[in-house]
Amino acid sequence: MSFVSRLALSGLILSITVLLIVISIVNGFERELRVNVLGLLPQMTVLGYGGLSNAEVARIAQLELNEGQVKATAPFVQGTGLVTANGQAKGVAITGIEVDSYAKVSRVIEYLQNGDGIGLNEARFGMILGQRLATTLGVGKGDKVVVVLPSASVTPAGVNLRSRSFTVIDTFASRSVYESSVIYISLRDAQKLFRLGDRVHGVHARLGDLFATAAARQEIMTMVGEERASARSWISSQGTLYQAIAVQKLTMFILLSFLVGVAAFNLVSGLVMIVEQRKSDVAILRSMGADTRLIVKLFSVIGILLSVVGILAGIACGTLLAFAIPGFYRVLTAQFEVDLMSQYFISYLPVDVRLWDVVGIALTALGISVVATLYPAWRAARLLPSRVLSHE
Repeated sequence: MSFVSRLALSGLILSITVLLIVISIVNGFERELRVNVLGLLPQMTVLGYGGLSNAEVARIAQLELNEGQVKATAPFVQGTGLVTANGQAKGVAITGIEVDSYAKVSRVIEYLQNGDGIGLNEARFGMILGQRLATTLGVGKGDKVVVVLPSASVTPAGVNLRSRSFTVIDTFASRSVYESSVIYISLRDAQKLFRLGDRVHGVHARLGDLFATAAARQEIMTMVGEERASARSWISSQGTLYQAIAVQKLTMFILLSFLVGVAAFNLVSGLVMIVEQRKSDVAILRSMGADTRLIVKLFSVIGILLSVVGILAGIACGTLLAFAIPGFYRVLTAQFEVDLMSQYFISYLPVDVRLWDVVGIALTALGISVVATLYPAWRAARLLPSRVLSHE
């Protein structure tokens, strides 16, 4: 191999490495959105106009027994407030849940650090909060946290904000943005806190098919009625982000495939150099009776072998670097105290190397490389033995 050939091969390796790393990072974001965010958030939310009664909640729960898209339901009470402790304050979304039923529609129970959440039903004014929020407030299991509601009452002594002291019984660590913005209390305590009596704000549901939201909404609305409640799915809140990630993956694959194409066509120059170096051998083969097809096959095989070596080396380098990048990011974050993921829905850099993407990249690069070898092979086949050997 000449220097030009080695340089072209290095470019092919580098381009495939970059393509695989970028696609793996995009895959990581897609996986974390699907598993962590959409696993933590309910896939369908039913909000009652003025709340839902126990009878209406029971009717919606009957959908679990049908062969439809609604596979599990859980009543909830939700509101906003301020949590304060140790001189720190943070605005949060307050969600009242029943642990047993809510575990069927959300994975938050799986992320608990100190138990299975059963204590939330048993404790009086207990609370589960995210690990990042607990760190911000400087609290842990057994500590007291004050919840302040935005509603206030006017008395002769002035304006009094409604507040209640809660005991932290557990924390959850999902490594998502919701660790710092959501707290969970028991459904019973939430009904008292928001003065709802025995009513709830709505029902969360889990679907059999993540994308069959229209069918699930139709089932729910048929059961409860359009005049009593509204239903919205995860697509209304996270669908745009999910689609953006999918579009970004396709766009990056196409754009970086051009980079692979450039590197593959650089092999043309390397193969042309090989043709120039071996033109005497080609002329001798032609003189001995080798036909055009044999010469084309010989140089096509040389080009394909070089491409396969570059593709395999690029995939190996890309895979190794992709798995090393999350660790490098953690070291970089700790060393320089920078949080490059602060604007995203997760606090770490995800990577997901998928077999089908590796196969797709390899086949795409191989196809481009095969096309790139045709011209040098054709040029070698067009050499005239008499003209070449006349100078030997």
